[in-house]
Amino acid sequence: MSSIKIRTKRRDGHTQIRLLITHPMANGRGKDKLGKAIPAKHITLLSITHNDLQILTAHLSASVSKNPYFDFLLKEGNQGDTISVSWTDNLGETDSATYIVK
Repeated sequence: MSSIKIRTKRRDGHTQIRLLITHPMANGRGKDKLGKAIPAKHITLLSITHNDLQILTAHLSASVSKNPYFDFLLKEGNQGDTISVSWTDNLGETDSATYIVK
């Protein structure tokens, strides 16, 4: 199961894209209940494509909160278009998801 949830909504000729990514986004400075340091684990690269055309590349850091939420408008977008999202974290783990605009 993907860690990425994608939702879209068409309005006023634009497409609203909402993303929720399940990820701990640990900055490496926290401690667990036993007082041991929690190692850094955060998304470093977020990539979004619309019909195989790159529309967003974001380089993130440890300052982004746990389970980050992103919301933005795409000037275009029609029913049946494909939105693809992928991320890579600082430990090399990756995930991706594809969504068809409704």
